[in-house]
Amino acid sequence: MDLSGESFGVIGALQAFPLRLAARRVASHGGRLHRNVTRATTCVVFGRTLLARHDEAEIERRVRAVPAAARTLSENGFLRLLGSLPPVPSANITRHSILDQSGLAGPIFDLLALFDAFEHPAEPFSFRDVILAKKYAGLLASGAVWSAVARSIHQIGPVGSLTALTLHSSGAEKIVTQDAHSFSELDGQRLLALPEGEDEAEDYFGLAETAEAGGLLAEAATLYAHCSAIDPSDATAAFNLGNCLRALNQPDEAALAYATALKRDPGFVEAWFNYGGLLRDAGKLKPARQHLARAVELDPSYADAVYNLAAIAYDTDDLAAARHYWRRYLELDATSDWAKRARAGIAVADQHLRKSAG
Repeated sequence: MDLSGESFGVIGALQAFPLRLAARRVASHGGRLHRNVTRATTCVVFGRTLLARHDEAEIERRVRAVPAAARTLSENGFLRLLGSLPPVPSANITRHSILDQSGLAGPIFDLLALFDAFEHPAEPFSFRDVILAKKYAGLLASGAVWSAVARSIHQIGPVGSLTALTLHSSGAEKIVTQDAHSFSELDGQRLLALPEGEDEAEDYFGLAETAEAGGLLAEAATLYAHCSAIDPSDATAAFNLGNCLRALNQPDEAALAYATALKRDPGFVEAWFNYGGLLRDAGKLKPARQHLARAVELDPSYADAVYNLAAIAYDTDDLAAARHYWRRYLELDATSDWAKRARAGIAVADQHLRKSAG
């Protein structure tokens, strides 16, 4: 298995094992793995613990936010890619066919598949998946929400075993299963406890994200720092720590955090960019230019980095380079207010260069 060139962004903790173990496994096959999504992300993996930690609206928002160029994988799909789960059985049923037979809406079906509610996470699907889809459609029709279905079914065992059970909903968040002998209540919020020994760093990371989103930057910085200390391979925690410290006007500490992120992952484009911005703010234009140039080298379509290179070149009277980068920026963005500024910058640079030549 060769994962060279692949960059995995994991949203939510994996239920199977700590993220740092997955990162080592991916790295051993030539790939990269981050928490959350970066500009370099080629594949977004959704961990099933999202179902316990976030409400349905937040999960759907995160799914919608996946970049169009990145593909998505369920947790089981990711584990199969790593060879940690056996391959799925052969199948021959299309997504269109399973939707027709079950009556499930396409977006709901896709969300259920993304959280491993079927044997197969993607086409082709099996006859057993058709049975499951029909059961889920019945639950939704009787008032259950898709996230409660996805959260609850994994408490029973392999999802394929659900085909032998009768499922009922008892309100939006509660699923009841019936076999030949009894009813069993499945409250996913109650039953989906994190396994003992769950990656502590993931807990701190989730708390830090919540604090940062709420504007509690000092608290977020403390939590990101703890997360980074627990997992010395985690570039994302160090990067987010740098962002919080920069916003708190602690540039030296922010610089150390960005440097840590880059030491852990030299291909972290956003860390090169943000560190370059920090250096520029401090008036350290030469290293700032070097950091931004590295960001553009890693991601030639990074328009913000290209524009900032032009601005630094202009500030240092390198007008030919400024004109070059502004022209490159216009190839990436021709319509925004920044594009208007780039055109104005090119005009000024041309005027000065003509005077110098004359």
